[in-house]
Amino acid sequence: MVDEPKRLFVLDTNVLLHSPVSLQAFGEHAVVVPVDVIEELDKFKTRNDELGHNARSVIRLIDEARTRGSLGKGVPINDQGSILTIDLKPICLIEDGLRADCPDNRIISVAYRLMREGHNVTLVSKDMNMRVKSDALGIPAEDFETDKTASIDQMHLGWRSIEVPAADIDRLRERSTLDVTVEDPLGPNEAVLLRALENPKQTFLARPRELREGGREVTLGPLKSGNEGMMGVSPRNLEQRVALEMLMDREIKLVTLVGKAGTGKTLLALVAGLLLSTRKHYYNKLLVARPVMPLGKDIGYLPGTADEKLMPWMKPIFDNIKFILREKNQGEAERKLTELFKTGVIEIEALTYIRGRSIHNQFILVDECQNLTPHQIKTIISRCGNDTKLVLTGDPHQIDNPYLDSRSNGLTFVAERFRRQSIAAHVLFRKSERSELAAIAVEIL
Repeated sequence: MVDEPKRLFVLDTNVLLHSPVSLQAFGEHAVVVPVDVIEELDKFKTRNDELGHNARSVIRLIDEARTRGSLGKGVPINDQGSILTIDLKPICLIEDGLRADCPDNRIISVAYRLMREGHNVTLVSKDMNMRVKSDALGIPAEDFETDKTASIDQMHLGWRSIEVPAADIDRLRERSTLDVTVEDPLGPNEAVLLRALENPKQTFLARPRELREGGREVTLGPLKSGNEGMMGVSPRNLEQRVALEMLMDREIKLVTLVGKAGTGKTLLALVAGLLLSTRKHYYNKLLVARPVMPLGKDIGYLPGTADEKLMPWMKPIFDNIKFILREKNQGEAERKLTELFKTGVIEIEALTYIRGRSIHNQFILVDECQNLTPHQIKTIISRCGNDTKLVLTGDPHQIDNPYLDSRSNGLTFVAERFRRQSIAAHVLFRKSERSELAAIAVEIL
């Protein structure tokens, strides 16, 4: 090693496949990539999905670093002094109880040998079993934390409550404007529930009109969309009321709706999308997508056309749309839904094929986003063209991706990163409105 830094991080393959730029994310510390990781990346590089794209990106990054020196001795990998080394030395764990024919064990062996040589080593892996085995050997092990956000319990709500004199609330009702000072900076689209100091039951829901002094001096105004229901659907609580306001505002281009099952996230997004597309004609169509599985997996194992293959995965969406359309006669909602698809007003899309597209003047709803990585969400957002609104919904408590959790999934990552952007809004849903049974199940199961 050259100019040994304070710490030395040994990276597992899944870290590089999760985030291609993770090689450059360790500041001034050294990064070691075992040769088994290179061989595993080679197996992924020919795939046409997200993992293949990430593998190729990492390989290109390493190949570019090769031009700056010997990868066996160590080469600079970022502007902060980090050194990248490809480790080709033989394994040393056979006598310690780990089988040598397992790639994971051979990767662990690199960290184990370096630790025995006296280096301050940490194994970085998104695989819990890898971290468990490393810990049993006395090797410090960590998840890749760089793209992790605050826990769900600490996530911002998208609104806050402020106590003001009752006279201020009356003034806001009369003049449609009120200047307030807040201790913690307010977000550009963070709603405010004003409570009267004299009577906490006297409230008024407002939103920022102008921010000054970094968000501490705020001019508030009433919500723009009013309190009336839309397409027969009315908000049942404050969270839904705020969400509908942000969904209906065309100036807001990105909305993240996060919450447990039954809180109304998808239903409200569909109501807004249908209203803005079919009745107000602000958007050409409503485009709906759900991850069939992690982004990039092919859906060819199902028979039929692409739309027919997606149908089983889109059933929850269809159920919500039928509920919105309401039927007076049997089969009426089904006929309306079929007509909307035939005319192209509603379109379903496989996320597998979204890369490379430029989607203009559409209302896009991507459901179940908690199963997407930050890089996959970035791919989706970067497809949005002029006059397109994107809504991302999901429940971070229901993650099926083995390498994601409630703090590292793309949905919560984007919600936190866009918190201070004027074209983005976020709402955290906490109250289930589906049914009494569903609400109890969410809490106790």
